[in-house]
Amino acid sequence: MSAQTQPLSAYGSVRPGRIVAWTVLFLGGVVMITPLLFMFSTSLKSAGHVYDLRLIPDQPTLANYVKVLSDGRFMRWFANSTIIATVVTLSCLFFDSLVAYTLAKFTFPGRRLVFLAILSTLMIPTEMLVIPWYLMASKLGWIDSYLGIMFPGLVTAFGVFLMRQFFETVPNDFLEAARVDGLNEFAIWWKVALPLVTPALSALAIFTFLGNWTAFFWPLIVTTDPSLYTLPVGLSSFAVEQSIQWELIMTGAALATLPTLAIFLFFQRYIVRGVMLAGVKG
Repeated sequence: MSAQTQPLSAYGSVRPGRIVAWTVLFLGGVVMITPLLFMFSTSLKSAGHVYDLRLIPDQPTLANYVKVLSDGRFMRWFANSTIIATVVTLSCLFFDSLVAYTLAKFTFPGRRLVFLAILSTLMIPTEMLVIPWYLMASKLGWIDSYLGIMFPGLVTAFGVFLMRQFFETVPNDFLEAARVDGLNEFAIWWKVALPLVTPALSALAIFTFLGNWTAFFWPLIVTTDPSLYTLPVGLSSFAVEQSIQWELIMTGAALATLPTLAIFLFFQRYIVRGVMLAGVKG
C-alpha cells in the first residue's frame, strides 16, 4: 500500500508556483522556437507556397537546398566561417588558459592590477573598439584577410576570467608534486592543470566557436572581397540579391543555423556544467 501511495504523495507535493514557472518557461520556449520552425518550413516550400503559413508544407521539396548548395559562393562562405571559428577557438583555449593559469597560480607584483585591467575591457562596447581595430588592421595590411577577421578574438577577457576561476580551485599540492617530479611550468600547465579544468575548457570552446560562427559586424567592416565573406555576411548580401526569393533566403539561413543547433544539442550539458561551476567557484 505504501508503495502505491508514494507516487500520489509525490504528485501532491507539486507546488502551484512551480506549475506557473514551468508554464511560463514552456510558453517562452514556444515563442522562441516558432520563428525557427517557420524558417525551416519555408525552406521546404516552392516559390508559389512561400506565403502559406502552415508549418508542414503540402508539397515539401529539397530543390531550394540543392540550388543553394550548388552555388559555389555559399560553400566558400561556409568554409570561411568554419576556418575562422575553429582557429579562433583553438587560439582562445591556448592563450586564455595560459594567461589565466599565470594569474591564478603565480604571485608577482601587480597581478591583481593586471587581472582588473583585463576585466575592465569587458565593459567597453564592441562598437568603440571597431575604429582602433580597423586602423590597426589597415596599418598591418590585414584588410581583406583571414588574420584581419580573426585577430580581435584570438585572446579574450571573458576566457581569461572563466579559466582563472577554475584554476584557482586546482590544489597547489598537485602542482608542487609535479615540480618535484621535474616538470617545467609549461608541462605542469599542460599535463596537470588543464585536465582538471575540462568543464571550463568545454564551455569556453563552445561559446567561442558559436560567437565567431555568428559574428557579423566586424567581418562586414574588415572585408570587401566577397570570397572572404563569412557566412552571416555572405547571407546578408545573398538576401539583397534574392530579395523576392524568400524560400532561398530561408534555406541559406537554415543551413547556417544547423551547425549551431547540432552543437547545442550534443554539447549543452557541457555549457550548463561549465557555467554553473564557474558561478559556484567564483
